[in-house]
Formats: sequence, C-alpha cells, structure tokens
Amino acid sequence: MVHEYRDRIYIRKDIMLKLSEYGELNQSKLMSYCGLNNVKHKEILDDMVQKQLIERFEEAWGNKTIIKYRMAERGRMILREVLEPYESLFPRGEEKS
Repeated sequence: MVHEYRDRIYIRKDIMLKLSEYGELNQSKLMSYCGLNNVKHKEILDDMVQKQLIERFEEAWGNKTIIKYRMAERGRMILREVLEPYESLFPRGEEKS
C-alpha cells in the first residue's frame, strides 16, 4: 500500500469539507473520515479553531464529555473563496516536473 504525503492545505480543506458535509462531527469520527492520526494531526485542528475556521465545543454524554467540531462562518468563506480555487489551479496528484 502506497501512502502519499498530503500537504497541510489539503488536510485543512479535507477537514472543512467533512464538517461542511456532516454539519458537526466528534473528534474521532472527523479524524477517521479525513484519514488523520489523532495525536499527529490534533495541532491542525487546534490551529484551525484558533484561526476561527472551525468551532470546537463539548457535549455531555452520560458521565463523559465528547469533543465536537463544526464549520465556522469564516471557514465557509475561506473554503469557498480560497481553497476551492486553489485546488482547481493545483489539483491533487498532479505530476511534479
């Protein structure tokens, strides 16, 4: 199985697309759907929350607290105006010369 390196910009876009698609997701489902490692990529989520691209909130579930994420309005705008045009200019998997 070949694993390709994914640029951070595409990781961020994947996170935003999944949140856009599902509305909100708990942290483990979001990481799983995006093919990310919880420990290795948590800093990307934290950075996106700090930059107000996504929102982090906690939900009580019995005696546990579940961490969930959803798109922020600023994130929707960035996805639409920056990331989608970027990927159309520089599609993934493009051969490097």
